[in-house]
Amino acid sequence: MQSLHDLALQANNAPISTTHDLGPGLQYLTFSLGGEVFAMDIRAVREIIQYSAMTVVPLMPDFVRGVINLRGAVVPVIDLQSRFGRDLAQVGKKTCIIIFDASVGGDKVELGLMVDAVSEVIDIPDAHIEPAPQFGASIRRDFIRGMGKVGGEFIVILEPERALDIEEMAQIAQQAQAA
Repeated sequence: MQSLHDLALQANNAPISTTHDLGPGLQYLTFSLGGEVFAMDIRAVREIIQYSAMTVVPLMPDFVRGVINLRGAVVPVIDLQSRFGRDLAQVGKKTCIIIFDASVGGDKVELGLMVDAVSEVIDIPDAHIEPAPQFGASIRRDFIRGMGKVGGEFIVILEPERALDIEEMAQIAQQAQAA
């Protein structure tokens, strides 16, 4: 089985660096999306794969880009930029798909997240994480777990259970079909 580092090398043709000098805390996978840096808890990440063609599913909201065949499993791919209410993401040289485990009624389901590029795996100590801002965020506040302070900059740490809530996305898909 390949390590996350090896998978990222394949997906981006560039290494993921890992920092361990910030003390105890959780590890986060950082990635770019529309010129911003986001992070998610690395424990939910299964692998990172290179962007490739996918099967479009009719009557789905724009943020559902399609499905891919991942070792025989059908995995929906979510355009994270579109999910945040922005324009559809443009596919570039470093575009990749982060495969992670989502939760539906206590069951784990694989989902793919289409992002502009994966950056690195970093440690962010709990003491360096601030609450989500009350206003001014570029995405819904409930999608944000916190703001990590890293090297004098803030990184938006996603709350995947809210930002990628399968039941909420299914309701949006049903509304798209009814329209």
